[in-house]
Amino acid sequence: MAHNPLVSIVVPAHNAEATLARALDCLLDQDIADWEAIIVDDSSTDRTPAIIAGYVERDARFRTLSSCARSAAGARNSGFSTARGQWLMFLDADDWVDASFLAKMLAALKTAPDAVAAYCGSRRVMPDGELTPSSISTEVAIEPFETFARRCAIRTHALLVDRKTIVELGGFDVSLRTCEDWDLWQRLARLGKRWVMVDEPLAFHRVSPNSLSRNSTQMLADAAIVIVRGFSPDPRVEHPASVHANGAIDANGCSAAEALAWFALWNAASDCGRGACSIDAQSLRAVPAARKWAREIARVVFDGLMAGSLSVPAQLAARWDRFGGPLTELIVELGRVWDDPAAGRRVQYHLEQMLLDSDDLAAPRRLTRTLGIRVDVGNPASTDLPEGIDRIYAYLMMDGRIEARVQFGALGKVTRNHWIELASQSGVADKSNMSEAEASLSMAEPPSDPDSHFGKLARLAAEAQELVRSSAEPAEPFAAPRRKPAADDNGTDRTSFWNRRFATEDPWNYRSPYEQEKYERQLEILPAGLIGRALELACAEGHFTRQLAPRVGHLTATDISSVAVERARARCSGQPNVDFGVLDFSAETLPGKMDLIVCSEVLYYLDDLAELRRIAKKFVEALKPGGSLVSAHAFVLRDNVERTGFDWNTFGAQAISETLAATEGLFLERSIQTELYRIDRFRRLSRDGVATAPVIDHVPIHAPIGVGVARNIVWGGARALRRDVARSERRQHVPVLMYHGIADDGPAALARFRLTPAAFDRQMAWLRANGFHAITSEELGWSIANREPFVGRPVLITFDDGFQNFADHAWPILRANDLTAEVFLVTDLVGESARWDIDSGPPTQLMDAGTVRRLAGEGAFFGSHLATHRAIDGLSSSDLAAELLRSRMFVERWTGRPTTAFAAPFSVTDRRLGRLAKECGYRIGFGGKHGPAGLDCDPIDLPRIEVRGDRSLDDFVARVEAVLG
Repeated sequence: MAHNPLVSIVVPAHNAEATLARALDCLLDQDIADWEAIIVDDSSTDRTPAIIAGYVERDARFRTLSSCARSAAGARNSGFSTARGQWLMFLDADDWVDASFLAKMLAALKTAPDAVAAYCGSRRVMPDGELTPSSISTEVAIEPFETFARRCAIRTHALLVDRKTIVELGGFDVSLRTCEDWDLWQRLARLGKRWVMVDEPLAFHRVSPNSLSRNSTQMLADAAIVIVRGFSPDPRVEHPASVHANGAIDANGCSAAEALAWFALWNAASDCGRGACSIDAQSLRAVPAARKWAREIARVVFDGLMAGSLSVPAQLAARWDRFGGPLTELIVELGRVWDDPAAGRRVQYHLEQMLLDSDDLAAPRRLTRTLGIRVDVGNPASTDLPEGIDRIYAYLMMDGRIEARVQFGALGKVTRNHWIELASQSGVADKSNMSEAEASLSMAEPPSDPDSHFGKLARLAAEAQELVRSSAEPAEPFAAPRRKPAADDNGTDRTSFWNRRFATEDPWNYRSPYEQEKYERQLEILPAGLIGRALELACAEGHFTRQLAPRVGHLTATDISSVAVERARARCSGQPNVDFGVLDFSAETLPGKMDLIVCSEVLYYLDDLAELRRIAKKFVEALKPGGSLVSAHAFVLRDNVERTGFDWNTFGAQAISETLAATEGLFLERSIQTELYRIDRFRRLSRDGVATAPVIDHVPIHAPIGVGVARNIVWGGARALRRDVARSERRQHVPVLMYHGIADDGPAALARFRLTPAAFDRQMAWLRANGFHAITSEELGWSIANREPFVGRPVLITFDDGFQNFADHAWPILRANDLTAEVFLVTDLVGESARWDIDSGPPTQLMDAGTVRRLAGEGAFFGSHLATHRAIDGLSSSDLAAELLRSRMFVERWTGRPTTAFAAPFSVTDRRLGRLAKECGYRIGFGGKHGPAGLDCDPIDLPRIEVRGDRSLDDFVARVEAVLG
């Protein structure tokens, strides 16, 4: 009984005398010997039959068949019809596999008994013997059918497949001149069985100028048939997996039209590689134009170009003259098909990047938009910019070695001094013969040559300045930025401190509804009836004095600040029962025999509780027996971090009340308490008096709370105080949060980029309660430049686009939580709408210049989101520089501040952006990187953390806490 081998290998051969021996030798080299090879001579007229005979005579594992199929599909079918092995392999006569192929593939199948096939990676072999990089499709192991419905993802000989299954499927479709292997793998995958991957390039495919796969017309016609089959029921497969019975599902990948368009693109690029230009615009129409596909489009073109030009990556740029014209025409045609020339330019940039990344630049490489060159940094020469070139890719060389790669947008000639500057910035100047003085001089030299890069940049800057100057003048003056709170003044002279505080009238907004409601409650808590003699401490500008005066016979109103007292005197000029005086109640003696002392919002400013206890005794001494002391103070987190309170660096109402209650001779008689403050009335005991239980009234706050008050409040208590973490924590990273819109509704397609105001409020409240403080991009850049660890818990809050809903919803919430944000504006569209989102629904309104000016005056910060919101990788270098310049200048015009930060639209960057942005006056940039910003980051390409509208508060907290570590 004949032995049935483990593997049967079918080798179709037609006039293969030049390559067949190499294919058969790789079988003899296999680590596993349990195989048979069936060599099918398909009507050869050369020495192929003799070569086959020699191997059959040499090793009994070789068998031969004759065929008149004159097609690889028919010859393979003939071969496997006589095969005996459990597993099948199809090896074309011009290909080969690694010696470990069978061993590794069988080992993989052994680990997956339910698998129907194993596959590996492959490499092309060009006519000159050069190898392309390895290629393998990981998707096949995950979704075999959805992959093969759209494309042929593996080489014919990179596969071991179950023989019985192939027999049941009927083998290769002989009606297909090409793509017959793809068609069979698609049917095999439709069964829904498992495929296992061996992630090594074990298969080698020889590319021939005469290969049938280079017939793009035939390939495209056959591919259309296979793709249509993939998206339809296939009666040839009797028992498909139920999920695949009706074909591929669009939701699991691209559509049938898109799949065919991708294949057509590859074929068109292959044709370009041969120097041909047979572009069928209709066949490319379904290639997706979205930015996210640009790199993949360039990759497909790159791969087709290799196949068509018979070149490996390292040879492509040097052979540009052979195919550069047709290839550029293909990409321009893509832009026309999409009605978006910038999208075509984006693909061109990506493709040229790939070509030059693989090249050694042994000679200058002039592509369509990029010039690749080597530059001797020891003696650089000026480089003229050929027409159409606006990007340079350079190796900086020294003593024949590549010291650095630089890539930058070029507007004009690159002068010798420009090269010296680039070398210095790249750290190469230190190693060359260039003196430090020469490097410094080059950077300081003015752009005297109008045709140089910097000369043309200067011209663009002048044009931008003229555009800004010629725009309408603002109607109102700049608002003053928010002043630093006087409470942060560390002056030791109390009198000077308070006079400085009152340098601006009404520093606490005494007329606000919140303060007036508090005054009403102080009047409510006064003893009933007319009060004889009263003393008001810290009367400030007399707002409460005026209301208190009618309730007392005689009122002495005092304050430490003479400025405040004079204002109070003027305000109460019509009330003859009020006397005014300057009094430091801590250092000076208090007037005595008082029926009432009122002390409101001032005891926080004492040095400590010891001083408070001393002054409490002075209060007792100044009161008549039976006299009252009214104290009104806010709750402060220092007293109790677990309840709502003001985040001030002092004790508050709780400590003050407890200290006064513990003072001999005083007892608490009544207290009115809100969530934010308490008003207490204490009584001095008479000689025979007895203290009674206090009456406590808990009342709500009805008055609206202004921003000046709200920003100091932490509602519900704090988990960490800013001052505490500032003393104890230093960190290397900071979260930079990226938001877009804050609104309750909007297009469903943009839900990811939109938070509700309530959700944003919860996030900001969490930051405030956990001790975070907001910083600006300028502060972030300073820390990075100086390698200075971040103090406490900083957070940089950024908003892209400049929507009006930032002003309407986000900014009030930020201010109420004592936070700020940096908004990146699309300057050409300020006051209009976000037209870039129009395909997703009605575009959102953008802030106008007046709103920007107002918010800048209130403490918001602004940067550039460029001028038009076009993705920068589709802009020419000249257009990119123009947008960077005029957007910066307009933001500076509107805010009255220097603008040094930008955020790239759509978070899209390329290698031109950083250097060109710095040349246009920026120091900080945010691109497409995700994660926390650290001291080791490039300040012109900083990462951010996107805050999505479809995520929970817990997700937000987890992301921010991950930065804290």
